[in-house]
Amino acid sequence: MSDTPVDTTVAHTARVWNYWLGGKDNYPPDREVGDRIRELFPEVVDAALGDRAFLRRAVTHLVEQEGVHQFLDIGAGLPTADNTHEVAQRLAPGSRVVYVDNDPLVLAHARALLTGTDEGRTEFVDSDLRETDRVLASAREVLDFDRPIALTLMGTMGHFPDLDEALGLVRAYVDALPAGSFLAVCDGVISESVEMDPEKVAEFTRIWEGGVTLPYVPRALEDFTRFFDGLDLVEPGVVSVTKWHPEPVEVGRARDLPQYCGLARVG
Repeated sequence: MSDTPVDTTVAHTARVWNYWLGGKDNYPPDREVGDRIRELFPEVVDAALGDRAFLRRAVTHLVEQEGVHQFLDIGAGLPTADNTHEVAQRLAPGSRVVYVDNDPLVLAHARALLTGTDEGRTEFVDSDLRETDRVLASAREVLDFDRPIALTLMGTMGHFPDLDEALGLVRAYVDALPAGSFLAVCDGVISESVEMDPEKVAEFTRIWEGGVTLPYVPRALEDFTRFFDGLDLVEPGVVSVTKWHPEPVEVGRARDLPQYCGLARVG
């Protein structure tokens, strides 16, 4: 594991996200940035919760409907309720999960992530997702690349402002997956269905870039959709997190949030 010290004097993406999710693994700078952004966009907490709900529903669908029992979770973030391995192994105890992250604080909490079932296997890879060869080599030590694998990227690709770089990285991983695998992506999106004041978006960018260690760029819907080019999208396609297989308890008309998602079949 990394020996890089955890800097608590500046806000960090994983900790701000943890704060919005109601977690306790955050510090005053994280809460300050989180509160300032929430003042601009009160729906940001619902978006964070929606991201987590999509992960839970996607993993459930993959296990129960598609028979997938292997997961490569890149950009794992801080452990919270319903982590990938918890959902998968609750439904299929023999499931195997590989988490990938290079955040020192996430690495410090890796032991919590690594607690799984006796029948399954859960491992953590300390690596930057841009090191595709290294990540895939480590994943192959745990996952069987002759059987379907689900690649999940939750709130991760927005940290790559250059769209071509982001698309290239996702494609490198998708191309390494066996036929019958799946890609799940969830990130901040600006679309016509979600009214967002351009001045507030600019203020969000200013606050984030001025206070958080990693950049983050919400993408136009058409750009986000390109992550699934050439793949077979699972219904209902690319939609707001509130619209992707919502649980029966969600009644009424769900409003769109600026957090979009999709699940697609590879090959």
